[in-house]
Amino acid sequence: MSGTLRNIYITALGALLLSGCDTVVLSPSGDIAAQQASLIVWSTILMLIIVVPVIVLTLLFAWRYRASNKDATYSPDWDHSTSLELVIWAAPLAIIIALGALTWVSTHKLDPYRPLDRIAEGKPVPADVEPLIVEVVAMDWKWLFFYPEEGIAVVNELAAPVDRPIKFKITATTMMNSFYIPALAGQIYAMGGMETQLHAVINKAGSYEGFSANYSGAGFNGMRFTFQGMSDTDFAQWVSRIKAQGEPLRRDNYKALEQPSINNPVQYFSAVSPGLYDAILNRCVDPGTLCMRDMMQHQGHKRSNTGEQHHDH
Repeated sequence: MSGTLRNIYITALGALLLSGCDTVVLSPSGDIAAQQASLIVWSTILMLIIVVPVIVLTLLFAWRYRASNKDATYSPDWDHSTSLELVIWAAPLAIIIALGALTWVSTHKLDPYRPLDRIAEGKPVPADVEPLIVEVVAMDWKWLFFYPEEGIAVVNELAAPVDRPIKFKITATTMMNSFYIPALAGQIYAMGGMETQLHAVINKAGSYEGFSANYSGAGFNGMRFTFQGMSDTDFAQWVSRIKAQGEPLRRDNYKALEQPSINNPVQYFSAVSPGLYDAILNRCVDPGTLCMRDMMQHQGHKRSNTGEQHHDH
């Protein structure tokens, strides 16, 4: 097989493999993810302004000044060009300034802790709309979602109304994980004893994949869940179905759920023991265990009292 045919086959095979890739990152269904996709595109374009000319000129110079080209100008004593120096330094500097400005603005605008001020381009959040609160717990190896306002909990399934802001509160039981729904927003870490946040909105009804983007052990590959974007009516029916079909989630059966397991099916809980998410966050689900929050307050008072005693002496 000639080198040309081999290159054609390799190119065709690569194109075939790439055609099966999911392009959800660059064509998402949530406003935050859409803004992040735009940031990726513009950053790439700005970098290509430097990369493409450098590659083209490298190939051009290699061809033009090849040994067999007797017509190429040969100037062994040439060592400086003010115009060339200006282009070499000014163009990359301008790109770096542009990338820096873009990064500064987008970092603050897309801060996951920042409440949304719009649900889509040109559509501000209505004044009478409150965000849907979802409390997320990354477990070994499954996801547990609490809906405190609805009084339900679900394993490995998540749902939200279209065009309603969502406020995720995220923690973990043991290993650090990463909560990621590519169609909705960027990933954010889930850590035991800590709470991170993510504000997002889904703009199109549909079923989307969510998963852990941080390796966390043997069952990591099975840490996947379905995220459903629904109408308000469908979401209300979904909540009603869970309340009708599920069982209560109490602290005792939570301890059983907490045990490591792989490829868990969807599981519904029609009611939740009061304060369970807060107990998970503060590592005090077991009766009689001192919560981290209370432990830190106790240590703070202890240091304060010690300081006062030293001051008296």
